Amino acid sequence: MKWMVLAVIAVIVVGGGCSPGKTYDRILKRELASGVRYDSLFMGISFGMTDEAFYKHCWKLNHDGLIRQGTVNQSVLYEIKEELEHPATMNFYPKFKNGKIVEMPVRFIYNGWTPWNKELSAEKLAEDVKNWYEYIYGNGFITIVHPKKGKAYIKIDGNRRITIYNENDLHVWAVFTDMLSGAEKDSLQAANQN
Repeated sequence: MKWMVLAVIAVIVVGGGCSPGKTYDRILKRELASGVRYDSLFMGISFGMTDEAFYKHCWKLNHDGLIRQGTVNQSVLYEIKEELEHPATMNFYPKFKNGKIVEMPVRFIYNGWTPWNKELSAEKLAEDVKNWYEYIYGNGFITIVHPKKGKAYIKIDGNRRITIYNENDLHVWAVFTDMLSGAEKDSLQAANQN
C-alpha cells in the first residue's frame, strides 16, 4: 500500500540522524511520555472505535447525506466543499487491529485536477490539507524531506501522529496513526514484505 511508504520514510529519516529526524524523535519521545491520549480523528470517528461501531456510524452519516461509498466501494467518500482552497474529495477507510481502529489513511484529490494546472497540484493540496489540519488539530507540524519521496508534514500529539505527504502529482495522503497501538510497526513489516 502506498501509505505504508511514509512509515519507511520516517524510519529512514530518523535513522539517518539528520536534523528533522532528531526533531521528530524528540517530539515523539516527549509526546508518548506525556501519557496523554488523543483518540479523536474526524466526523465522530476515533481510535479504539470497534469495526461494528464504525460501520454503524458511517451508515448514519450516509443516511444523513454527509458521506457516501467511496472509490470502488472500498472506502468512505466525503466531498470537501469549503474547508480547502478548492473543492476536493477525501476517501478513507481505517486499519483495524483486534477489531478496533488503530490507523486511518485518508486520500485527497482536488476535484478539478489537471496536469497543467499547478494551482491544483498535489504539492498545493498537501499544503492546503496541512493548513486545514492546523486549524482543526493545532499548530506543530514539522517538515521532513526525503530525497525520493519529497516533503512530508508530521504532527504528534500524545499517541496520535498525523502524516501528510504526496502519493503522486494527483493524490495526497493524510495518515492518522495511534502510536501506542503497534500500527506503525505493522505498517513497516508489511512495507518490508512488499
